[in-house]
Amino acid sequence: MAKLEAGIAREDAFALLSEHNKEAFHIEHAETLEGTLRYFAREFDAENEEFWGIVGLLHDLDWEEFPQLEVHTLKAEPWLREAGGTDELVHAIQSHNFAAEGCPKPELFMEKVLYATDELTGLIGAAVLMRPSKSVMNLPVKSLKKKFKDKRFAAGCSRDVIREGAELCGWELDELMERTIAAMQSFAPDRDTFVPAE
Repeated sequence: MAKLEAGIAREDAFALLSEHNKEAFHIEHAETLEGTLRYFAREFDAENEEFWGIVGLLHDLDWEEFPQLEVHTLKAEPWLREAGGTDELVHAIQSHNFAAEGCPKPELFMEKVLYATDELTGLIGAAVLMRPSKSVMNLPVKSLKKKFKDKRFAAGCSRDVIREGAELCGWELDELMERTIAAMQSFAPDRDTFVPAE
C-alpha cells in the first residue's frame, strides 16, 4: 500500500484539536476514534498507522463550532491546510461526511472504517455507561445489539450510518461491532474507561 502522509505531527494535531474544541466530550471522542483507527491500521495497513490515527483525532475538528452536517468537515479544511495538512488528510476527513455537497465519498479502506466506527464508538460509549462496571472490557456484542435495536437509546447515533459503514467495509453488522469493541478494549486499560469528566 502507498505511504500516506498527514503533513501534521500528532502533537500539532492535538494542539489544533484543542484550539477548536473546548468540550471534554469532543476531545475524548476524537481520542477514541484515534485509538480505534490505530487498532484497525495495525491489522490492515500497519505502515500507515500514524496517518489513520491523525485522521481519527481530527475527523470532527470543526464539529463544536459548526455542528451543521452541510458544512461539517468543509469548515475544517482551511485550518487543516494552514497547519500543513495534506490532500490525503483533507480527503479522508471529509469522506466521513460524504452526504454533504462538496465532500468526497470514502475510497480508501481507512475512510470506510472511519465512517463505520464514528457513530458506533458513540453507541458503545453510551452502552458502557449503562453497565455496572462502566467498562468496555466486558461488553458482549449481544448486549450492544440490544442497545442498537432500541431506537430511543443513544438516539443521536445513526443506526443507518452504522449499517451502511459495515456494508462499505464488507462486514456483517455483528463483525463490525465485535471488531470495534475489540478496538476500544485495546486502549481502554490506559484510560479511565468511559466515565465522563465532571
